[in-house]
Amino acid sequence: MQETPIKRPYALELAATLISLALIIALMYTLQSVLLPLMFSILIAISLYPVAIFLERLRLGKALSALLSVLLAIAILSGLVWFIIHQVIVIGRDGAEMQSKFLSIFDTIQHWLQDRFGIEPTEVAERLRGQANQLLSNAASYITSAFGSIGNLLAGTVLVPLFSFFLLYYRVFFREFFFRAFKSTPQERVHNTLNKIYSVVQSYLLGLVTVMGIVAVLNTVGLWIMGIQYAWFFGTLASLLMLLPYIGIAIGSILPALFALATKDSSWYAIGVIAWFQVVQFLEGNVITPNIVGGKVSINPLMAIISILLGGMLFGLAGLIIALPLTATLKVIFDSVPSMNAFGFLIGEPEKYHLKRYSTKILLKRWNLREILEAREKKKQNKTGDTSAKD
Repeated sequence: MQETPIKRPYALELAATLISLALIIALMYTLQSVLLPLMFSILIAISLYPVAIFLERLRLGKALSALLSVLLAIAILSGLVWFIIHQVIVIGRDGAEMQSKFLSIFDTIQHWLQDRFGIEPTEVAERLRGQANQLLSNAASYITSAFGSIGNLLAGTVLVPLFSFFLLYYRVFFREFFFRAFKSTPQERVHNTLNKIYSVVQSYLLGLVTVMGIVAVLNTVGLWIMGIQYAWFFGTLASLLMLLPYIGIAIGSILPALFALATKDSSWYAIGVIAWFQVVQFLEGNVITPNIVGGKVSINPLMAIISILLGGMLFGLAGLIIALPLTATLKVIFDSVPSMNAFGFLIGEPEKYHLKRYSTKILLKRWNLREILEAREKKKQNKTGDTSAKD
């Protein structure tokens, strides 16, 4: 006689899942020096998968196709780095002129502070000197941190291409690992979940690259119309900073605004640069990204901001970049695990009825609560009427 399996309470399953999730996050924080290159490699491998498939159809072999795909990515990234460094060197040739302009701006600010608030120029200089001394006193820790970051960067430049190659080359092997690891789960569900993760992450990455290209063109056109030098450099740099969601374009507008302040006769150019970049950011968030990415990466803005903050707390700058694709992946996993469906729902976009005027009534009706509440209210009124009649 076969024993009936004992069904565990939902609260117990939920608690176990949350504890496991907390332990996973703690482990990720501890092993971030290895996990960060691995996560970036997964994102790169997913974005290079169509290229590898195309090369395999040309009968180049799986290993050679994976290698050529990684080399293509390295060539593109190296070209971007060379473009940025070359433009910085070119702009630096005019450093003496910009320095004199900034000094005159500083003198103007000093006189304004003196006229407006009675702060003497010597007092401003003393405060700046104090800040400089404080920075110098912390120089050792800054240098140590910088060298540590350079070490991580050098390690990443070696590990990320290597990981990406093996992820592309052994992709079928890794897929079978998931089939073996989740034997108790229907294999079709595991297969569909892996496909959906790939589809969501690739949609996000390809959509991000497309949006960055459009934003680069818009930024450049605006700077060119205002007559700002090196418009292509500043426009492209600001679009690359979109890797930092929500704040990238705003940060990218500071550098061209300062450059306009140093090279133009009027401060209105700097204000115009910041205003134009804000317009581009509005268009990107409300028109460009929704139409290109669409609902394939369905994360509501609140959860997106929380995930970015948590990613920054866990992994620093790299965490800000990988927060959204990682959250999108978690949503797919939560949606496929029955005990975590509620959290997948919480991460996703609200339905249309959630935002309507009578959304509460619609929700109660949807969960069959409206009839129950009305019946209780009617029963309560009947009891009140009976009591009044007896009195």
